[in-house]
Order: sequence, then structure tokens, then C-alpha cells
Amino acid sequence: MTTILVLFGIGLLMLSLEIFLPGGILGVMGGLTMLGAVVLAFRDYGVVGGAVSLAVALVAVCAAFYLELVYLPKTRLGRGLVLSGEVTGKATTPADAAFVGRTCVAATVLAPSGFVTIDGRRLEAFCRDGFVEAGTSLVVHSTDNFRLVVSKIPS
Repeated sequence: MTTILVLFGIGLLMLSLEIFLPGGILGVMGGLTMLGAVVLAFRDYGVVGGAVSLAVALVAVCAAFYLELVYLPKTRLGRGLVLSGEVTGKATTPADAAFVGRTCVAATVLAPSGFVTIDGRRLEAFCRDGFVEAGTSLVVHSTDNFRLVVSKIPS
């Protein structure tokens, strides 16, 4: 009986420590330890004793998960472990098709990617002509997801 209780305790401890040491190894080892305790209970105490130990193991695991997922985040220790902030920023907006056909100026060196300026807005661009020095006048041909596709103005 003592061996079964010790295995249950070690299994629950390993499952509980899994939240602090992620990776799955402690959780798997804890589950296998508790499974070993249930197998020992079936061997030593028959079907009734094994069924009772299995029920106790399931209730204990559910209680441990409840404490870890519901109660722990409300404690001071848990607030340090759980992310609660929200991302309020947003990613780069897609390049506007209204810029197609307009001229722009290379704000940085385009080799072949860099930044251009149109109407005071700094936008990411890709130059079809490869390397272009900053300050070069360019024309917008199309948009490609989040950047403009530009090339040198033909002379």
C-alpha cells in the first residue's frame, strides 16, 4: 500500500512541476508513475482495489489540472508565470495599389530592397533594376504583399 501511495504522490508532484519545467518529460514520467501505481493496485488488491485506485488517480489528476489552470494564474506566483498582456500594435499594412504609376524617391539604398518616399510616407520597396542609390527617382509598377515594386524612370 505504501508503494502505491508513494508512486501516486511522486506522479502528482511530477505533473505539478511540469508547469514550471515545460518540455513534457516530467508530465510523461508523472503519468507513467501514476499508471504504475494503478497497475500495482490491480495486482495487489484485485479488480475492486485497482478500480478504486484508478478513480482516485483520475480525480487527483483532474484536481491538479484544475488547480494549475484555474487557481494558479490568480496567485502572485502564477501571475508571474502567465502572460496576460495583449498586443495592441499592428503589423505593416499592405501596400496600397493607388501608388501604382506614381513616382517616388529612394529614401535608402535599394539593393534590391529598401525604402522609398511617396507623399512624405516611407514605404518598403523592391527595385526590379537591382542596386539603386538613395535619392534616385523611381516609378511604382505594382504591389507585392507589403511592398511596392519599383524601377528606374526610363530616360
